[in-house]
Amino acid sequence: MSTQEFTQLLTQTVERLSEKDSLKGLFHQHREGNPPPSNKVLEEIVELSRAILFPGYFGKSSVDMRIIRYHMGVSIERLHTLLSDQICAGLGFAPGDEEEETSATALQQRAEQLAAQLIARLPDIRELLATDVEAAYNGDPAATGYGEIISCYPIIKALVNYRVAHELLLLNVPLIPRMLTEMAHSETGIDIHPAAQIGHHFTIDHGTGVVIGATCIIGNNVKLYQGVTLGAKSFPLDSDGNPIKGIPRHPILEDDVIVYANATLLGRITIGKGCVVGANVWVTHSMKPKTKKYKKDKTDNIDLEFNNGTGI
Repeated sequence: MSTQEFTQLLTQTVERLSEKDSLKGLFHQHREGNPPPSNKVLEEIVELSRAILFPGYFGKSSVDMRIIRYHMGVSIERLHTLLSDQICAGLGFAPGDEEEETSATALQQRAEQLAAQLIARLPDIRELLATDVEAAYNGDPAATGYGEIISCYPIIKALVNYRVAHELLLLNVPLIPRMLTEMAHSETGIDIHPAAQIGHHFTIDHGTGVVIGATCIIGNNVKLYQGVTLGAKSFPLDSDGNPIKGIPRHPILEDDVIVYANATLLGRITIGKGCVVGANVWVTHSMKPKTKKYKKDKTDNIDLEFNNGTGI
């Protein structure tokens, strides 16, 4: 290939990649001076949030009660600065904002207010996470203490991201909540959509491979094991044959439910209070409170039982 042919080929490729029709839905026009959200900065936000919520376990290990107020002040100030900038970047992805005329100053002020509102909710988030730590400790005979739960268990890391992301979603912050939970997904193997509603004393034993869909509602004192899927069974379609968005399509788990490893629960079904779903079971219909569903043995067609229902 001659130099002229090589140059012509590159020029044609640039033209094709720049065609407006080829970029439809794949290109985001950023406001001047407003870059997209940064995964690197969001990672720092996650680490700061974990250090604020669990001081001494994450971040600077030298912190003690004599300097805790100073430490919190510095961390909160840093978090507000970083979060404001990332929310500002994320606001550019709000539906309809592409054509909306909003000054950079007004956008930054809105982002700063949203960041402050999120930070004001951190004490409540910590209270919820404390119940999650307690649930993980009480539910695992191998756990030696709360310190081990906070430092080592993937569910706590995933829940920090989820509970912060959920509050941001409630504040109508676009894009950032999903980025935070996907970061936890990559780190822990636990995939929780930020729109899911999860009560207190929630835990996942081991955790890897768990999927919790956007419209899931999970009550209090619920325990899942690895590989559990709380997914959608089917999708009503619009006139173009595409799934209709925003409709309830994932399971509801009421209080005190246990779902064992690799169980799959699909559709807008209700798993009643105190139910137990055994390992490797598919559930596509609602279960009455305090009922159990185990995989049946193919040879004698009787229900397999766990050791006193306490685990596998």
